[in-house]
Amino acid sequence: MSKYLNPYTDFGFKKLFGTELNKDLLISFLNALFEKCNELPKDEIEDVTYLNAEKLGRASSERRAIFDVYCTTKSGSKFIVEMQNVFQQFFKDRSVYYSSFPIREMARKDSKDEPWSYELNKVYTVGILNFVFKDKEEQENGDFKTVNEFSDEDLFHVVMLKDLTTNKVFYKKLAYLYLEMPKFNKSESELDSMYDKWLYVLKNLARLMERPKELQEVVFEKLFRQAEIAMFSEKEFTDYEESLHNLWDITNAMNDAESKGFGKGKEQGLQQGLQQGLQQGRAEGRAEGAQSEKLETAKRMKAEGLDISLISKITQLSVDEIEKL
Repeated sequence: MSKYLNPYTDFGFKKLFGTELNKDLLISFLNALFEKCNELPKDEIEDVTYLNAEKLGRASSERRAIFDVYCTTKSGSKFIVEMQNVFQQFFKDRSVYYSSFPIREMARKDSKDEPWSYELNKVYTVGILNFVFKDKEEQENGDFKTVNEFSDEDLFHVVMLKDLTTNKVFYKKLAYLYLEMPKFNKSESELDSMYDKWLYVLKNLARLMERPKELQEVVFEKLFRQAEIAMFSEKEFTDYEESLHNLWDITNAMNDAESKGFGKGKEQGLQQGLQQGLQQGRAEGRAEGAQSEKLETAKRMKAEGLDISLISKITQLSVDEIEKL
């Protein structure tokens, strides 16, 4: 096992960015993103308060949303921060859907004395993607670049509502920030900003054996200390190991699925690939067919946004069992 945790695991990401103890790491990371883009306000995020990451629809029939990290600033701005490990065809749709929850929470109940004026606070959705965006049309036509063809400027996207007539930003209180991590290829000697340093850490932390001399800021000293696996408690180590195996299972399944036609939209290839990938992951230490493993795998697939009916076919769990996860 590596010396430092893998931040792409559910446990690793939440340990580094989703706890009160380490909220200074999250603040530093978000400020680095804001400093990178001219369209975003340059006032630094001084503090955040973590909010309940599970959001339920207004009716029992509505899908719920579970955020990796959900927080608010002193000024009332809401941040959703998501780590997405595998390609999801409707990830953009999912981002918009997720952003609707904090927006709806701002609605005040009608009051005769003080009616609501519809004023909203800012909502930012940050997606750290361990894959390259490919729209459905690009997949079918093969009309997209390889990772090596992209420049550093291609990996960070800031999406806002835009007036196509004037070519100006129409609404600045809603923004989607996406990082396509496979496109980041800078070496240690090329890190000349906090933005570069944060991306380097996210991509390379699990393979490093010591903190690089280029990452001498206090925030990175703390990050490497918190990420050192040898310092984990017994429970933390067990939780991390389970999270790491879940990541391997999902990654193997999706890689196999893509090689069998997922990139071309063939559901049969996806099902076969997922089944074989899951079997490969299970061979690495888990009893095949165990109910607890099926539930955990289904939970991770659901969190990644895979269709429930497809999850049911792969895991042999009922739709009702999956919906309750």
